Amino acid sequence: MSSIKTLRICDKGHKYYKSSDCPSCPACEQESKPESGFLSQLSSPARRALEHEGITNLQQLSRISEKEILKLHGIGPASLPKLRASLKESGLSFKK
Repeated sequence: MSSIKTLRICDKGHKYYKSSDCPSCPACEQESKPESGFLSQLSSPARRALEHEGITNLQQLSRISEKEILKLHGIGPASLPKLRASLKESGLSFKK
């Protein structure tokens, strides 16, 4: 069974097809993806989840626990190793 994709147009005029209810435009997502830093290593849903919570740097990330991170919609277990490694490189860790 295949999903039916519908044509959508974002606020910036990008045209794209999607079969899900997700409103994010792939072109806009690519434009907003950071080129460096820990957020650049994450998937778009994980990055958006952190940004939505105001977590844009490693100091802010270190103030919350892994358990709290996993409660965020868009963050899954696959994101944790990347986040741990980024924190460790900066001499930081998740809150205990």
